[in-house]
Amino acid sequence: MTSARIKAGHFLAKPLGIKLDYRDEVGKTSDLSRGESVFSVSSADQYVEQEPTVQEWIQKLTPSGRTMLRYLYDLFPFVHWITRYNLRWFSGDMVAGITVGAVVVPQSMAYALLAQLPPEFGLYSSFMGVLIYWFFATSKDITIGPVAVMSVIVGKIVSRVEETNPEFPGHVVASALAVVAGAIIVFIGLIRCGWIVDFISLTAICAYMTGSAINIAAGQVPALMGITGFNTRESTYKVIINTLKNLGKTKMDAAMGLSALVLLYVYRIACSIAAKKNPNRRKTYFFISTLRTALVMLLYTMISWLVNRNRRSKPLFKILGNVPRGFQNAAVPTVNRSIIKAFSAQLPATVVVLLIEHIAIAKSFGRINNYTIDPSQELVAIGVTNLIGPFLGAYPATGSFSRTAIKSKAGVRTPFAGVITAIVVLLSIYALPAVFFYISSSSLAAVIIHAVGDLITPPNTVYQFWKVSPLEVIVFFAGVIVTIFVDIESGIYASIGLSLAIFLFRAVKARGRFLGRAKVHSVIGDHLLDPDGKPSHRDDLGKNDPDSTARNVFLPIDHHDGSNPEVQVDSPYPGIFIYRFSEGFNYPNANHYLDYLTGTVMTRTRRTNPNSFGKLGDRPWNDPGPRRGHSAIADDHLPTLKALILDFSSVNNIDVTSIQILIDVRNQLDRWASPDKVEWHLACITNRWTKRALVHAGFGYPTPNEPQFSRWKPIFSVAELGGSDSAAAAAERRENEKLQRQQTRDLQRSLSRGKNDDTITPESASTPDDDLKHVVRSRSYAKPTKIAVVQGLNRPFFHIDLTSALHSAIANVEFKRDIEKLGGETTGVEP
Repeated sequence: MTSARIKAGHFLAKPLGIKLDYRDEVGKTSDLSRGESVFSVSSADQYVEQEPTVQEWIQKLTPSGRTMLRYLYDLFPFVHWITRYNLRWFSGDMVAGITVGAVVVPQSMAYALLAQLPPEFGLYSSFMGVLIYWFFATSKDITIGPVAVMSVIVGKIVSRVEETNPEFPGHVVASALAVVAGAIIVFIGLIRCGWIVDFISLTAICAYMTGSAINIAAGQVPALMGITGFNTRESTYKVIINTLKNLGKTKMDAAMGLSALVLLYVYRIACSIAAKKNPNRRKTYFFISTLRTALVMLLYTMISWLVNRNRRSKPLFKILGNVPRGFQNAAVPTVNRSIIKAFSAQLPATVVVLLIEHIAIAKSFGRINNYTIDPSQELVAIGVTNLIGPFLGAYPATGSFSRTAIKSKAGVRTPFAGVITAIVVLLSIYALPAVFFYISSSSLAAVIIHAVGDLITPPNTVYQFWKVSPLEVIVFFAGVIVTIFVDIESGIYASIGLSLAIFLFRAVKARGRFLGRAKVHSVIGDHLLDPDGKPSHRDDLGKNDPDSTARNVFLPIDHHDGSNPEVQVDSPYPGIFIYRFSEGFNYPNANHYLDYLTGTVMTRTRRTNPNSFGKLGDRPWNDPGPRRGHSAIADDHLPTLKALILDFSSVNNIDVTSIQILIDVRNQLDRWASPDKVEWHLACITNRWTKRALVHAGFGYPTPNEPQFSRWKPIFSVAELGGSDSAAAAAERRENEKLQRQQTRDLQRSLSRGKNDDTITPESASTPDDDLKHVVRSRSYAKPTKIAVVQGLNRPFFHIDLTSALHSAIANVEFKRDIEKLGGETTGVEP
């Protein structure tokens, strides 16, 4: 079948003008040759590297039956651990679940008000978030539910839709938004594309969270003070200005709100100080601190009840009012074209917020608690939660930073703690609506301000960003400023866009480095280390020929890597250059890389044939030569270009554009070195597809059709098969020892028999020890070590490291020079 396909391909290639073998790789159409290499180790196996094929690539991507079963199994991570659930885990989950439940009830109602929805919708979202998530969770710490930033975005969407389409109630719009956003996120998770979140940098996330926290806190100050009469959903700076203008309209609400906010911070600070003074009771003070929101809300609800119980119709300050018992808004979500069109402009921002907040929190707490999350599976969990939640009235929900931190510190053991939290929320929905009636709106505003205060990035963190990457601090402040002066969505887009722009700038303007050779030693105390890392028993560097413990390293010649400038870095060899790519080598940066390469090489070398332009008119316009009457600049001290060594250690993939530019540069440098040809040695290539691309561009092997390369001296790297510590080597040693013992016994028997038959003269006599040594040294009983080449013999100019590449380049240069001395007519041709 394969043969038939190949024949059909060859048949079609001819009329289409496709040259299947226009590059003749060494060993492909002719006998495999090692050139002039003294590669005569008899035990070495030949190895010809094969190219990867498209069929191979497709087979690798095509899932097998086992892979599909594993995929389905991984969609429900709870089955991995639920069968081993135990009482100890349950006790930890119980404590964490109840603790989070006490926090989520008041927070969710406050966030529902941010979303321009009645408070019960926050409870519905909290209940469905914690109930559904644990089925799909790969994080034990995350708590899904309403969050401040998402609630603000939902509130803006609800307000806009009410203006343009008043026929749609706010909760219907919010539920439809949750369903559509959830469907998008589930799709991304199911196709296992959770890696797209990695394009959002940490500074962009911090900028979005900081700007959003300032935006939300500024918008809640009017509710905290009881101030009305202006739009609190305008840009942050306008809200702050209007709040200051209307401070004179402060009402009694300020007494409830400001005192509640102060009490929340005093409560937390007092618990923190007490925990520091009594480390043995740190856990106790932590639980007391986490209950501050619930306790303060209960206290102020009691005060509100005492003040307003006899004036329910005209309360002294704004209160929540009636909160229906149970799931009164449970229904199939209304999702149609009109509703989707109404919020389609805000849909990308909704999806981004749901993604980045949840994944950032999940990864952070996974690292803190020593486990790894699956981002794609987390997207499935968020998506399913937002798909199912609206059937009970939920609006978009994602991971909450504050509640996740509380859950983690409370000692949660498994995601099942979410079920405990769901029970607490469910009891609240059915048992506490009468209590909710008297909750002060200004006290809820205090809860929101207190919660979002933890989202603001501290100055010390920003300073650490500056120390690591000053450019990204610009991204941070740009995102915060845009959020404050425009809106949250624009701040998200600005910070992400700037981060990607910096990434692309760094990739496009990546600059390679020319490397030189330096000799270094490893020392421990006053002792040199040998190549195996063991002390060599020398006192210092100046004794007993330390060169035996030295090794060559390759450092940038300009020392721009931060290496000590006093360390002398020698040129690899006259006319040989080593060039290292600092990042990937693809079409955006290929020109920048190779322009710098050619410019530097031509500056540091001279033309091999200075008379290549016989007449002035033959010279190109960009190299017109010296002015009339002036002599050419003397460059005889410069070497001619012999070889280039490219370090591909940071390159994983290359493309057609970069390969074509590399071919053009090769031709350009060949003209510079004419009539010689420049050798190209490539080291540290780790991708087979990269090798395939380079080989088809004519790199990796000398061109047999050119006389300059009729003979060459490649240097191959070889390694022991299995290594000295492998099982095969151990078995071989045991076999050798067994053979040696058997030969010793045979020798002793023959000697004992010979005592009676023959007379042994002193001259011919030998002791059993001498015969034993002869047997041990015999090659018949001790097999030589099996070795093999590491790289393919058909690609002698691909090297495993820079050292072997440099050795090979130098060997070829010196070999050609010797040939010329012997009278070769053409450079590199044997006389």
